Amino acid sequence: MQKSVFRFLSRHSDAVELENDNYLLRLPRYSDFNQWHRLRAESRRFLEPWEPTWRHDELTEAAYRARIIRGKQEYSSGQAIPLFIFLRENTTLVGGITIGYIRRGAAQSCMIGYWMGERYSGQGHMFAALQLVIPYIFSGLELHRIEAACIPDNERSMRLLQKAGFQREGHLRGYLKINGQWRDHVMFSRLASDTNPNRSFDQR
Repeated sequence: MQKSVFRFLSRHSDAVELENDNYLLRLPRYSDFNQWHRLRAESRRFLEPWEPTWRHDELTEAAYRARIIRGKQEYSSGQAIPLFIFLRENTTLVGGITIGYIRRGAAQSCMIGYWMGERYSGQGHMFAALQLVIPYIFSGLELHRIEAACIPDNERSMRLLQKAGFQREGHLRGYLKINGQWRDHVMFSRLASDTNPNRSFDQR
């Protein structure tokens, strides 16, 4: 009988940590604010073209606290798992990846979204994070399908997904509002049957 991810998440509200020798992925904490603020602020021009419009209070501590609370609520209800990506050696925050829109029932799927600080982009960090997240989604959460959507102009992100084993599916018109404009997206997906769903992952 398949275990309930909702019971699993509610019992381990602060437990998700995916790690290997070089990286640690875990839920955001209030104590991460200074690192998060510094990285997001210095990367603003780099990130804004690919993200929803930043609010006027986007980088305030109050907005960050609200984000943490919302993330914990979504995690506890089994809807999403927001993760920060740290370099294991010095616990430096380099980016984030969210397992969102978790759907059970007949779908058994989720959608991933991610961001990387400008100074750490193009160095393989997000690909390494995906190597931890993908096995966790298939083996830990027992989902069948992972989706990801990219703006057609974001060639770097599309190359990343293809390298990570995602298949391009189609073109979505006016899919998401990005930086103040409704933008078309290219949909990618990866199925549990595309890889070994029993591949090991290090969850603490």
